[in-house]
Amino acid sequence: MPAFFERGVVILSIDTERIWGYVDCLGEAQFAARFPDSPGAHPKLLALLCEADVRATWFTVGGLALQSGDGPSERLLAAWPPRERDRIQARAAATSWHCRAFLDRLRRAHPAQEIGLHGGLTHLIWDRAQVSEQAATCELTEGILALSGVCGKPSSFSFPRNREAYYHLLPLHGLRSFRGTPPAVAWRLGSTIPGAALRAMEEITRSTPPLVWPRETLPGLWNIPASMFFYPLGPARGRLIGARSRMERFRRGVVAAARHRGILHYCLHPENLVESPAGFSVFEGILEHLIRARDLGDIEVLTMAGVADRMERKQAYDCQRQQ
Repeated sequence: MPAFFERGVVILSIDTERIWGYVDCLGEAQFAARFPDSPGAHPKLLALLCEADVRATWFTVGGLALQSGDGPSERLLAAWPPRERDRIQARAAATSWHCRAFLDRLRRAHPAQEIGLHGGLTHLIWDRAQVSEQAATCELTEGILALSGVCGKPSSFSFPRNREAYYHLLPLHGLRSFRGTPPAVAWRLGSTIPGAALRAMEEITRSTPPLVWPRETLPGLWNIPASMFFYPLGPARGRLIGARSRMERFRRGVVAAARHRGILHYCLHPENLVESPAGFSVFEGILEHLIRARDLGDIEVLTMAGVADRMERKQAYDCQRQQ
């Protein structure tokens, strides 16, 4: 690894979406039943990170920053299928769909957390057939506008459901990096039975997650892929796969990052941690491994923006050497 990364690197990225991320698959009652106290998970997770002196990148749906009583415009919702569009129109002005107070707390947190953008204003899935470039542009523009009013303008981005499209729009809107799909066969197979079976097998065998390296997809736009996502802790999965597998896979990833001076990019949703009573204890175990490796000097913890900064400095350094 180049001298700009003299140690292994760990990135924690958190998809901060609440009900917006599930509007096409769960009603509000179903969401509340599956993820008890989703709103409370966000400040609890932030408190753990601050106590551990760990910075993370919080990829945030812009709709969470709307004022209570506001909702997306008809023009913005045109790309949504009718059922989801009706659900958003009916409920998106409700208080439960917003969390400006938490976002303000996130903005003022110490150590400073990075606040990136997750999809745009409404968690629209960008690669769906009905999502035109114009629709993606509107979603992106409105999301940045909403988030900027509370948290400042984002420079990092993640695609909803990791469904990538319209890369060229990102640098046009000041975004310098995005989180790409994990480089694993299970993720290439997507939401299929073979893909689900492979992801389960990775957990059962506690396989070491892949290390990643940034790639410049377009000039000034860095793809920093995910290594792995927190495997859900729901009852069905819990009967098959014990909670400790998640901690062990993370530990092995940290060891690999330190040994090979690579990047372990670990991703989760706050809702993952309230899906089971064991959720936060598992994450605390993950943090213990991270803190121990950091304090020993084996790894450093960076945000997406921090990695993009390093890569840009490396580019500038390489250009100077070639002159």
